Amino acid sequence: MCEKHDPLAAIIAAALPQVTGPLIGPARQGEPPAKPQVIKPIINNVMQVLAREPEAQASRRRRLWELGHACHCPLIGVGFPLGVLRKLVDKVTNGKVVADDYEVHVGAVTECASRNRLSEALQKELERRYAAVLLRFRHAKTTEQVADMWRNAVNAGDVAGAFWAGLTHPRCTAELEEQMCRDLHMVQHQAGACVRADITKFNATLDENKRLTHELARAQQRATALMTEKAADADKYAAQMMQLRAQVVGKDSMVDSLKVELEQLRESIPGLESRAKLAERLLQMEERERAMRQQIADLRVELARAQETPAPMLEEAPPVVEHVMKMPLSLRERAVLCVGGRNGNVASYRELIEREGAQFSHHDGGLEDSANRLEASLAAADLVICQTGCISHSAYWRVKDYCKRNGKRCVFIDNPSISSLARGLEQASAV
Repeated sequence: MCEKHDPLAAIIAAALPQVTGPLIGPARQGEPPAKPQVIKPIINNVMQVLAREPEAQASRRRRLWELGHACHCPLIGVGFPLGVLRKLVDKVTNGKVVADDYEVHVGAVTECASRNRLSEALQKELERRYAAVLLRFRHAKTTEQVADMWRNAVNAGDVAGAFWAGLTHPRCTAELEEQMCRDLHMVQHQAGACVRADITKFNATLDENKRLTHELARAQQRATALMTEKAADADKYAAQMMQLRAQVVGKDSMVDSLKVELEQLRESIPGLESRAKLAERLLQMEERERAMRQQIADLRVELARAQETPAPMLEEAPPVVEHVMKMPLSLRERAVLCVGGRNGNVASYRELIEREGAQFSHHDGGLEDSANRLEASLAAADLVICQTGCISHSAYWRVKDYCKRNGKRCVFIDNPSISSLARGLEQASAV
């Protein structure tokens, strides 16, 4: 720590000339001693030095230990975060300070009153931390400009760097220094009130956060349970799907093997196709049998009705013959093909056609006769009588298509009775 000097003594020392001899010459005998002649030059030099001193001091910023003691407490409070201040104190004392934050603050404020290792370290840290603010305050040339910059900093809420730069500025007067301390004192009060309000809000926020954290934890537990349940269901469904896929693959393999076995069986059984055709023909014959049974039942009903009415004379000819006799003889020497009809009426069909002098041929429409013979029979006929109620759909369309393509006369009859055939012949012979 350097010792302090009296500024006035230093000024006087600088103003005194370097005297190598006595300041007062020897007095003559009988005369009073002469007055010193160097007093007036000394006073003039002192006045000149005092006149130049404010100008010399105006270009230099004050150091931390040169500030008033009332400035040290707020400056250390706002200029250094507690962690930085404790770190500097630890570095200077070469050890870890065990005092609390208040004791560290008070000790640092006390040491700022003089130049020592701690005050120099604090000075250096302030210069480094607020270098940008110091550079901005260098543009202030008057005390009013320094005060304006300080007020702007207070309004902006950035007072730490401005407080250090304003206090150490060469144009900072004692009045401005006191005003800055007052302003910072009120700012600290306001900041304290804001901090207390913020602490209240912070505590409320902590409580709300605690409640929300608890709810979030419960929601996460529910979500975890649901995810576990869904994962278990997904695994179960995946296992079931794999089983079903394996079953499908097994069934497909079985179907393929059964197809191969069926082909082998078909190849091993001779005449399987003929047997299938015979089975189909059997079904057709059963259908025809049912139709014939129905026809017999109808005939029995008609016979019963005829027995109830007076019977006609036996000498009269059958109605069919009478109807045929009324027909014109335009069918003579023509080939008439009858497709379909009941097998029991084929003989009556033949007798009716041949009585007119025509040639009769019959095809059952593919029931028993081969479907390939139908084409040849159609080609040989001059007139085709198609009984649509007693043939298959395939035979019906073949007859219709052939007659249309070749321009052959074809009469379609819905009812397979003999009278319907007679009416069809009558229509054909009239053409």
